[in-house]
Amino acid sequence: MKRLLFPAIVGLLLCVGMSQCKDRPNIIFIMADDMGYGDLGCYGQTLIQTPNIDRLAAQGIRFTQAYAGSTVCAPSRGILMTGLHNGHAPVRDNVPHYPTYLQDHHVTVAEVLKQAGYRCGGIGKWSLGDPGTEGRPLNQGFDGWFGYLNQDHAHYYYPEYLDSGEGTRQLPGNVAHKTHYSHDLMTDWALQFIQGSHGQPFFLYAAYTLPHYASSAEDETQFPVPLDIPYQGRPWTQAEKNYAAMITRLDRDVGRMVKLTRDLKIDKHTLIIVTSDNGPWKQAPKRFGSAGCLRGAKRTLYEGGIRVPFVAHWPGVIPEDRVSDEVITFWDILPTLAEVAGVQTPENVDGLSVWRALLGRKLVRTHPYLYWDYGHCRARYDQAVRLGRWKGIRLGLGNAIQLYNLESDVRESEDVADQHPAVVRKIAEIMETAATASDRYPIGTLYRGAPIWQPNWNRK
Repeated sequence: MKRLLFPAIVGLLLCVGMSQCKDRPNIIFIMADDMGYGDLGCYGQTLIQTPNIDRLAAQGIRFTQAYAGSTVCAPSRGILMTGLHNGHAPVRDNVPHYPTYLQDHHVTVAEVLKQAGYRCGGIGKWSLGDPGTEGRPLNQGFDGWFGYLNQDHAHYYYPEYLDSGEGTRQLPGNVAHKTHYSHDLMTDWALQFIQGSHGQPFFLYAAYTLPHYASSAEDETQFPVPLDIPYQGRPWTQAEKNYAAMITRLDRDVGRMVKLTRDLKIDKHTLIIVTSDNGPWKQAPKRFGSAGCLRGAKRTLYEGGIRVPFVAHWPGVIPEDRVSDEVITFWDILPTLAEVAGVQTPENVDGLSVWRALLGRKLVRTHPYLYWDYGHCRARYDQAVRLGRWKGIRLGLGNAIQLYNLESDVRESEDVADQHPAVVRKIAEIMETAATASDRYPIGTLYRGAPIWQPNWNRK
């Protein structure tokens, strides 16, 4: 049996200290895959319709300086789950693909919330442990999971199976006939989970795959969606229509979740968060300006790769129509939700609770710096540090550090490193010490082997 870093009795005692375990808010954490900072109407998008998420922002709070854990999928999810930043987390890059990333000694958000009596369910893309490994979600605090455990399997929207608990749900012939769109099946599971949790506090982690590109073998536009409604009449390419339809479909299902909480009369006792795991794919249709005003995209450490939309909504608790410029990160999610649930945060996490920021207040405790890196097993290893208003980026070991003042230059268009040598030196020191060595990620060693996972559409 998995041993946690803090005893389960803590949660039970805290339940007694608060009115009742059942009085703790439900938590619905919705995370898109590769949705950019500029893809939502509430962040300035004018062509893609996202009325439901925009309404959550109008009735809650929208953050302008929220950061993902990483610039790619797997590490960003691992950082969210463990509260450890990119230099300490067990998952630091998308490659090499290990059969399992998380291990028994790692403590996740779900395990922390279970201390408070939460029922924990997840859908979508896990990326942190394949079936039968220590990293699988049912070994990491989740009571149920439906979707994709493997990172590469999630590149298919019409698979012949989806992972379901400790087994699979078979969808024979789906590749050829495109009968079952995985996003729709996962939404149905999520709605059933919410319905089935009525009367018990629950945590739903909805790690959707929209609008991530698909395997080109599945759809030539690389953005497969059953219908391109409501964009079918636009003078756009099919890829543009599909990309927009993906985001609007996601928005539709956010609205369905919100409506269900109202129908169940639990909306005033439910915290809903909507965000994205990293910036947009650089091949996303240019028409929409998915990165907004930001430079860069997924797989870069410029703001467009790591700054993400982040909306929080809780009627009667989070004030309406607020915009916050407080700096928050994915490694803050674990301690924040621990505070919301009234349980202790595990020791030695990098995150800080930002619950005050979600309430529209100024943070008292802030990070001395934020750290990201990328490219451990590639030809170039990049690092980035945010230090107050300063952002330092180094593209490759031994290269000069670029410096940007994000207060006056959010587009990162003017490198001012020569004007602020002391700041550059401080950032260089942080880059040298922020990451602890990991034999999983030998920096500078190119990964040339085949992925451990290979498609097996007949897995039982």
